[in-house]
This record gives sequence, C-alpha cells and structure tokens, in this order.
Amino acid sequence: MNFYESLGYLVLGSRLRRLSESFLSEINKTYQSVGIEFDASWFPVFYLLLNNGTLSIKELSDTIGVSHPAASQLVANLKNRKLIKTTTSADDGRRQLVQLTKAGHALLDRILPIWEALSQTMEELTNSEAECEHLLPAITALENKFRSISLSEKISEKLSTLKPADHGKVL
Repeated sequence: MNFYESLGYLVLGSRLRRLSESFLSEINKTYQSVGIEFDASWFPVFYLLLNNGTLSIKELSDTIGVSHPAASQLVANLKNRKLIKTTTSADDGRRQLVQLTKAGHALLDRILPIWEALSQTMEELTNSEAECEHLLPAITALENKFRSISLSEKISEKLSTLKPADHGKVL
C-alpha cells in the first residue's frame, strides 16, 4: 500500500487531482503524437459545440460547471487561436454566442477518431478490472452526494462530537 492509499479519504482530493493530471497528460501526448495541436482541457467546449452548434458563454459555463469568468477565459483562448468565434445575440446585446470556425471544424474532424479510440480504450481498461467497472457510476454518486450535502458542515458536526482527547489524532 502506498502513502496515498494508506491515508484513505484524507487525500481523496489529492488522489483525484493526480489521477486527472495524469489522465489529461496522456491524452495530450496522444494528440501530440499524431501532430494535432489540441489540449484536453478544450474538450468540453468542442464537444458541446459539436452537439449544439451555437451556445452562449453562460450556457457553456452552466453545462460544464465552471464559473462564467472561467468559461470566458477559455473562449478567449480558443478565439485567439481562431478555433471559435463569438457573435452578439440579436435578442440580447449582452449575450455572446460561441461557434466553431472553419479551422475549429477542421480540427474537430481530426480529433473525433481520437475521442472514439479513447472511449474504446477506457472501456477496455475499466472492464478488465473488476474494481474499475463501477468507476463512473461511483464518481457520479459521490458528485451527487456532495451536491446534496455540505461536506464542511458534516465535518463540523462530526468534530463537535469528538472528545477533546481525540483532537489531533489521525486514524
């Protein structure tokens, strides 16, 4: 058992971050290995525009679960790379609509096979280990649980039930 495994839930966030960083790094290596300039962090925007054609920045931020400023920053980055364009909504002059450019569509055509290969590879990897088969449903369940409760409040409640002698003890 390694250090992180031995600490259980105390390092859940760190383990998930490490796993995410490792996963995204491997995906980015794949793009690079086939000569495609694409960053895995752009995936949500490209995927949503593939399936919706045009979305407002607010719709993007709401759907991918990031703040409006974070979505705006991502849009600005992709716009600077000439992969997306924004237009002002005819209905509401404050609303910016986002679409892929011709270059964005061309890039999308090149990355779609990678997404398919990624999906197939991950299905194979997770199905080859019994412990991994329920990974995505387990993550969804944990995300739903965190949305339904305040973790910090639950921890505070638990802390109030500990005896003073227990304070400072870890596991």
